[in-house]
Amino acid sequence: MPVNNLDAMTLHEETAPREVAENRMGTMTHLVPKGALLTEQQQQPLIDALDNCLQQWNTQIIIDLAALTRLNSRNIEMLVHYHHKLVKAGGWLKLANVKPLIRDILRITGVDELIPQVENLLQDPQTAPPPAPAASETPVRLGDLLLQKGLLDEAHIEQAIQLQKKQGKRLGQIVVDQGWVSEHDFLSTLSEQLQLPYITLRNGLFDPETFNLMDRDTTRRLNIVPLFMVNGMLSIATADPQSIASLSEIEDRLNCRVRPVLARREDIVKTLSEGEGGNDFGAEIIEDLEDDFAVVDNPVPDDYTGIDDMAAGSPVINMVNSIIQRAVHDKASDIHIEPSKQKCRVRFRIDGLLYEVMAPRIELHPALVSRLKVMAKLDIAERRMPQDGRIQVNTQGRSVDLRFSSLPGLYGEKVVLRVLDKNATIMDVASLGMQDINLQKFTQLLGRSYGLILVTGPTGSGKTTSLYSAINYLNSIEKNIVTIEDPVEYQLDIVNQNPVRENIGLTFAKMLKHVLRQDPDVVMVGEIREKETAEIAVQAALTGHLVLSTLHTNDSIGAVTRMLDMGIEPYLLSSALIGVVAQRLVRSICPNCKTEYLASPEIIDRFNWQDRGKVKLSKGRGCNECYDSGYRGRLGIHEIIEVDQDLQKLIIANPSRDNLTGYLDDHKIRLLFDDGLDRALEGKTTIEEISRVINN
Repeated sequence: MPVNNLDAMTLHEETAPREVAENRMGTMTHLVPKGALLTEQQQQPLIDALDNCLQQWNTQIIIDLAALTRLNSRNIEMLVHYHHKLVKAGGWLKLANVKPLIRDILRITGVDELIPQVENLLQDPQTAPPPAPAASETPVRLGDLLLQKGLLDEAHIEQAIQLQKKQGKRLGQIVVDQGWVSEHDFLSTLSEQLQLPYITLRNGLFDPETFNLMDRDTTRRLNIVPLFMVNGMLSIATADPQSIASLSEIEDRLNCRVRPVLARREDIVKTLSEGEGGNDFGAEIIEDLEDDFAVVDNPVPDDYTGIDDMAAGSPVINMVNSIIQRAVHDKASDIHIEPSKQKCRVRFRIDGLLYEVMAPRIELHPALVSRLKVMAKLDIAERRMPQDGRIQVNTQGRSVDLRFSSLPGLYGEKVVLRVLDKNATIMDVASLGMQDINLQKFTQLLGRSYGLILVTGPTGSGKTTSLYSAINYLNSIEKNIVTIEDPVEYQLDIVNQNPVRENIGLTFAKMLKHVLRQDPDVVMVGEIREKETAEIAVQAALTGHLVLSTLHTNDSIGAVTRMLDMGIEPYLLSSALIGVVAQRLVRSICPNCKTEYLASPEIIDRFNWQDRGKVKLSKGRGCNECYDSGYRGRLGIHEIIEVDQDLQKLIIANPSRDNLTGYLDDHKIRLLFDDGLDRALEGKTTIEEISRVINN
């Protein structure tokens, strides 16, 4: 009978445990848990109430979840258990007043298809929920669905299919990587095609016990979040539900069945990082926070080098030490510690890409920044102005320099630490990874007694490493080598290194003028930024000095254009410039998961490899050693131009970019992309990585 008026019902309150209110509505029993159900003790009163109903043959039960904010795996198993018992007894179980978070939990676990829900008690609980739309017997292709939704057009679909043939990736990954469809829209469409739930991961949407069933290295490698384990069925959040190998590995590890649920990669990474941060650093850090702030106001020792021996320090000190230790262990080049509205985020830049590794509570952020400022001997009271400093530590048996930089933001100071690991840095030209022909050209240039050598490339392309390697190659007791740097990143023996101090007017140009009075044989200028420095560097090269410096240009020939644009006279540049080295850093294939495959006919045609027969290429499958990226470490690709008479004549004529490009073609200069393709053929990197780096 429809329930349209509560006043018309006869409500009889029955005896029940204190935590569960029990009311009768005609033939139905209404149970209202009053508190959380997260522990066995909290859940027991509801179990007792349900058992009592079954003993009295009250088999039509509504459980009102209005007071509950979350459920765990045990709760869901309990609901499923009593659903089956009530159905077997000829009755039913329904849920009322289900909050959105709990509704998502029921959808994740599939319980929403088993146990009906009613919005409120004025709704007829006898009324069956509307049936779910039947899945089409004929599978709908993902491309067709994207077309129907207007997310892609025919041209993009065709282009994606062609890329799929070349790269071997799934269609969905291609359209998202290309930026044609957002990951949200793609996963929504994939959810329709595969009839799988699509959720927005957030706090409370996973059971902490289930979350910790698998170690964090494995979940990060597989890029999944364990959500709930219900009667041997594990619900996992994944952005790739069609990865059969990953699903099979989980089933084998936990001896269970797997139910995939769609979620964005960014949300998965964020959830794993927050879970890791919460596990590693608990409430005791918050309790000790005031003590840590008090410490920085007291006199502190000058030596912070032995961080491996400071395990007995305060929790914040231990956290800072562990962040540095992990960054060194993972070979990170930078550590980013940045606050947001609700949390602090720690990210490492590894092989050129940022990975979120930790998410401490936002209350910890001021203490972390203060601790780092103390180590860098900076003013902890100054939070409105940027500060720069330097920290030196000994960890894991090596000496590491950290360059500290803070920048005030909306939610506090962001800190970036540049990790300068002397042991991990290449300091030998033979170890730069140049091919033999390029290494020969480079050493020939360094063997000249005077002239200007420029190393070009964008930020983070390894220019400074190449300069240091060149200085190390030239370094000897017979030579006076002077460097001008901003700042001095690595300290070298027998080399006179001088930091720029622009705050007192000691610029590159002013320093260079004075350096030339120090009788140098070799001068290294960290970067040519403006006309005055460029003019002095050219004059130094023309007066018998070997000058090495860097420029921010995309290729080697662009250095000529940039110097001319700065106002250097063409006849001076043509006489001073002896060579240009352009370079990039590309990720190397992870040796732990490296596999080989035959290049497709399309790739062979694209790169004119027909005369090579069967071409073998390599790629990484992804493993826990490489953050599931397939890459580990980086190597350099290079483009070297030696200035000959033809190029000197061209420079004197103040050439256009087209003239310079024509010179490269006529003299068959090996370009960056050519060098990169050779590395791909050697099995050291991939064509996709070369294309990504060169196009950027």
